[in-house]
Amino acid sequence: MTDSQVSLLLHCAAWRGLLQAQVQVELSERFSRQTDPAVDRHIEEVWTERVSKEPWLFNGSKFRLHSFCLSSSSVSHPACTPPSHTPSSDRAEEQQGDTPHSTQRMEKSCITHSLHDAAQSSLDRRSRAVNQVESADSVSALSPASSTFNKNADDPEPLLTLRLGLTCYKDYLGTNWSCRVAELRQHGEAEFGDALALLAQPLGVGGVLCTADGQVVLIRRSQKVAEAVGLLDIPGGHPEPKVVCERLGQAVCEEQISVDMMQQRPVVSELFSSVCAEIRDEVNIPLSSLGEPVLMGVALNHTSAGRPSAEFYVSCSLTSDEVRKLYWKGGAEAHESTDIVFLGRTEVLQLDISSPLWAELCPSAKGAVLLYQTVRPDSERGQRQPDAQPIASEKRSR
Repeated sequence: MTDSQVSLLLHCAAWRGLLQAQVQVELSERFSRQTDPAVDRHIEEVWTERVSKEPWLFNGSKFRLHSFCLSSSSVSHPACTPPSHTPSSDRAEEQQGDTPHSTQRMEKSCITHSLHDAAQSSLDRRSRAVNQVESADSVSALSPASSTFNKNADDPEPLLTLRLGLTCYKDYLGTNWSCRVAELRQHGEAEFGDALALLAQPLGVGGVLCTADGQVVLIRRSQKVAEAVGLLDIPGGHPEPKVVCERLGQAVCEEQISVDMMQQRPVVSELFSSVCAEIRDEVNIPLSSLGEPVLMGVALNHTSAGRPSAEFYVSCSLTSDEVRKLYWKGGAEAHESTDIVFLGRTEVLQLDISSPLWAELCPSAKGAVLLYQTVRPDSERGQRQPDAQPIASEKRSR
């Protein structure tokens, strides 16, 4: 299925999704946005204008997704590989956007994918697959023909590493949503060898929430949200660096947060728990009624310059009628939506661009639906998906 608004950066279909113990993060300032005085002035101008029109907006620290690393010994399908690359050797190299400060040799057990070529590809050919693997060796290590599936959902060894820096919501609106985003990409490519170097790229989260009677929950976005006004969405938001610091006993303001204040396991915990917190706040479902989140993968929203979002599957012990009643009682973030809609599992699996409902979905919901259809997380875990294919061969659109 082709939709120019979204594409999949990473899917975890080989494992029916990943649990929290199978994910780790690497935190570093070098994974944060590159600064530039002219760009920073532009960000301030955009922010001042947006807040004057939408005074309910507020800034906050966010995590910036730079790249990710999959364990090559356990990967049966690539997150995405370009069809034009040809393997040249058995050596795997780390690729982090081709920036001079971050390109390093890596261990043979880990294949890293950068968001850099995904952004550059969208400038050249919107029909090309996303997340171009910059090393030909990575393609060899991750191809279905050369990889062996030897992990299952109960294996606690981390299979995925997310490389994270810091950014903020103000920078997101001033870069990813800027009318000058094409110029920022060109400047990033020329100055840093990375088209995304100057973009905020905050990592969002979203949850495909499934009730006890097999209904998937969608909510209609209100007029008081910054993007996708009035469209159908899944519950979602952002993992919050400030929450991580507070859980570590550090009471700091947003502007003072740095990666040195955080530890990788609490960050992973926040990544997984934040999607449940968003469901609680937006749909008014108690945390005790939610199952353990399962990471399906990462989708890119091309209406906001390829902004990434980690999409989860979350089961709920309540029926759709019980969820509907709780929703209309109102949660902490009830102002963000105006209605709740339920779709059966089968209907969600059959959704495509020809479906009338597809046009009502915001890009983040579309990405989550594509991941749900690809990963099938509510199928039996620990078994390979027999028809899983590399995203590149699916010709997903930019």
